[in-house]
Amino acid sequence: MKVLMIVRSNCYTSPGGDTVQIDLTAKYLRKLGIAVDIALADSVPPYADYDLMHFFNIIRPDDILPHIQEQTPFVVSTIFVDYSEYERANRKGLAGLLFRLVDAGAIEYIKAVARWMINGDKIKSRTYLLTGHNASVRRIASKAAMLLPNSTSEYNRFTKYIGINAPFRRVVNAIDPEVFNLNAIPNPEFSGHVLCVGRIEGRKNQLSLIKALGGTDIPLTIIGKPSPNHIGYYEECKALASQSKNVRFIEHISHDQLVRIYKAAKVHVLPSWFETTGLSSLEAAVMGCNIVVTKKGDTEEYFGGFAHYCEPDDVASIKEAILAAYTAPAANDISDFVLETYTWEIAAQQTLEAYESVTGKQSETLRVQRY
Repeated sequence: MKVLMIVRSNCYTSPGGDTVQIDLTAKYLRKLGIAVDIALADSVPPYADYDLMHFFNIIRPDDILPHIQEQTPFVVSTIFVDYSEYERANRKGLAGLLFRLVDAGAIEYIKAVARWMINGDKIKSRTYLLTGHNASVRRIASKAAMLLPNSTSEYNRFTKYIGINAPFRRVVNAIDPEVFNLNAIPNPEFSGHVLCVGRIEGRKNQLSLIKALGGTDIPLTIIGKPSPNHIGYYEECKALASQSKNVRFIEHISHDQLVRIYKAAKVHVLPSWFETTGLSSLEAAVMGCNIVVTKKGDTEEYFGGFAHYCEPDDVASIKEAILAAYTAPAANDISDFVLETYTWEIAAQQTLEAYESVTGKQSETLRVQRY
């Protein structure tokens, strides 16, 4: 079986959690004998060479629509996020006023058109431009052979949003046990720290996290680069952090170093406005950190009683959850839970089952390339 993954145009110039999902899914599918090629959405690959196409990020329909081919079935890893609450609460000026008047799909459409008109980002599909965001998402979902959400919760949110019940299989988000080695030696410099690992941007809510731990002596380490369009937010975070002695920033770090930091830290926090999962939460959990995550999204399906939950719009709620996690004993069984439930090997097997269900073909080893 030969599969073409088509990913957003800036997947590797502006990497995120979806980049990890794409690359690690491909890595472990190849171990199962699937030939996987990866193409950017602004390329024109030879579709007829493939048994199946696999798209990601259904909230970016303009990256998907130009590639749909009648003769080639496709599946979609939906990664269906909803940032509309954040946009309405935090956008200022005319954009903020407009976003408070329209639905989530209209917000995404306005943002896409603005990127085209202001930043020169290419609109790839006339269908998207003429019919709008929600109609484009429905078109993709109705034509997909199968949807591959990261959770049942995500699928339920998505079908409620578009009003279509499409075939689906749950494919978990995961960690790579080859990287996150439980025998890693802890970095003593970060013993007892609270960590937040991820891109620094308003939706990840690091500013509220800094406020929550302000005035405490709990050391907070924020690891990640600022998103290109959120430099002002990053500077605001740094300015607030400079008022206390317990906050530090690390923009870039190797995976080996990160694993050792996770192993030493006490708590990992993602107080985001929305998370389908939060890959860094899974990574920290497998290394033994106590976990604090947002209630917004699908986190409770993933972590259940293993995590402490907070409301992203309430600094007091974030602080309360962190203090509870910080004073709680280490959740020693959380590593086993993650390794038994959320590895990329498991995710690849689930993906392969979906592929075989759609194509009726079994896996075979073939040549791999990237466009």
